[in-house]
Amino acid sequence: MPLAIVAYYAFTDASTGEFTLANLANLGNYMPILIKSIWLALISSLICIVIGYPVAYFIANCKETTQRFLYMLVMLPMCISFLLRTLAWVALTEDTGIINNFITSLGLQPLPLIRNNGAVVLGMVYNYLPYMIMPLYTVIMKIDNRLIEAALDLGCNPAQAFAKVVLPEIMPGIAAGFLLSVTYSFDDFAVSYFTSGSSSQTLSVVIYSMVKMKVSPEINALSTIMFAFVLIVLLHVNIYGSKNKNKKQEENKMSKDLRIGVVGVGAIGRTHIERINHQLQGGKKPWRNEEGFVIMGMKYFLLNADSLEF
Repeated sequence: MPLAIVAYYAFTDASTGEFTLANLANLGNYMPILIKSIWLALISSLICIVIGYPVAYFIANCKETTQRFLYMLVMLPMCISFLLRTLAWVALTEDTGIINNFITSLGLQPLPLIRNNGAVVLGMVYNYLPYMIMPLYTVIMKIDNRLIEAALDLGCNPAQAFAKVVLPEIMPGIAAGFLLSVTYSFDDFAVSYFTSGSSSQTLSVVIYSMVKMKVSPEINALSTIMFAFVLIVLLHVNIYGSKNKNKKQEENKMSKDLRIGVVGVGAIGRTHIERINHQLQGGKKPWRNEEGFVIMGMKYFLLNADSLEF
């Protein structure tokens, strides 16, 4: 409801109350900030993928007790206040913070670790990396390692096996983690407010600065744009997930049909071989019910294919 009210005033003239697009047309000066906010969110999300996959893969290949312990360590920062985590990061990267104090103690010049785009990206990665690790860990645990071994045995190198076997299996986890990371990063305020400088402010910080002075129609328009961006990302991921689910169901159906066909062919071959052996051994009555045996066998495997293992 609050978002609907904000969207209503974004398309309403403040004086007449009539529908208008003037509020959106007046946002040309904010387009560089909007593009920068999207860019920083995408960069931080990609970095989360690059870091999150090796961590999730390592956790998934540990012993069960070690997995639980490491998973707890990943989730532990999320039990602490988001603001406290951000302030702790500021304490590390401040000009007079722990890192720069150590550097200056070595006789070196302090590094510009804060109030720039890099500080904003690192702060986002620091806070939102667990949201990437958890879904990746979940999908990696479901991968059948025999598929990877089969790909390697059939001539694939490790890179090809990853691209053809592992990557399609972990794409749902990447999509879920990317969705969480990019949406949280795009509308993040705390990290951007405490780590950004005058040249690296994001859209949320600009909206906050404008609200302190006056709630104008431009603020409603900017907030509507942020909401629309998040909504588009959600719809895209949901549509992709639906298509991927349908594709997975078709692949499972094809795999089931293939198993049934292989079993049926095997049953037919077995029947004919047994009939020939019976005749060669001097049997006077050839089998006449092999077709019925095959039909009954096919019906059995059709009803029980999902529970059989080959």
